[in-house]
Amino acid sequence: MAKTNVLMKSAELRDYIPTTKKWNRETLHTMLNEHHMVYVKPDLGTFGNGVIRVEKRSTGTYMFQLGTKRHNFTTFDSLSARLQQNIKSRPYLVQRGIHLLKHKGRRFDIRVMVQKNVRDQWESTGIIGRLGHPSKIVTNYHSGGTPMSVESLMRSHLAHWQINAYTNQLRKLGVSVAKQLQSEYPRIKEIGLDVAVDTNFKPWILEVNTLPDPFLFRRLRDKSVFRKVYRYCVHYGRFRSKRRA
Repeated sequence: MAKTNVLMKSAELRDYIPTTKKWNRETLHTMLNEHHMVYVKPDLGTFGNGVIRVEKRSTGTYMFQLGTKRHNFTTFDSLSARLQQNIKSRPYLVQRGIHLLKHKGRRFDIRVMVQKNVRDQWESTGIIGRLGHPSKIVTNYHSGGTPMSVESLMRSHLAHWQINAYTNQLRKLGVSVAKQLQSEYPRIKEIGLDVAVDTNFKPWILEVNTLPDPFLFRRLRDKSVFRKVYRYCVHYGRFRSKRRA
């Protein structure tokens, strides 16, 4: 939530951020009535653990999914009580749900790696798609997601030249996010920007990771991407020595 609040200070970035608020019963009720689908997720978490997709159906019933299990409810009170049992006293957020683009029926999002280069300037060094497990709501590799090139995932949605233009847009967005976060966190050297693309091709900033996994980029066919990512990690001291791609 702290990182979201920093990004919200930027007029340029504000429009890319889905409504995100601290978890409580009243906030969940209001956001479900407005958006019909939200994600309830830990304020501090990794690998998509604990992320819950919550929906209000047109019939007035409710559903949430955690992992591969779906739970159905006839009233909001029964839904919120069960969610509270899962959440307990941990800090959680409620975020407007984005209906993601799909590849062969599976949802995907995009990770943009942004790093300080050898000239101490922000540079988007890698972009990779994350294809979600068919039975899960998160796209993380550690939760069964499949890393793939953005070109492969977007090929059925956009022409080749449009994909190139779109990835350039995401690179610029990544640099803007890093610069804005640096205004409050001057020591950061890298971020991993998780971007959702909706069915109108609008990018949404889902999350910013300040200790992103560089080894995800080893999954790309173009090994030069990982080599650059790793080289920059070594340069600013995250790793001591180079490792072969």
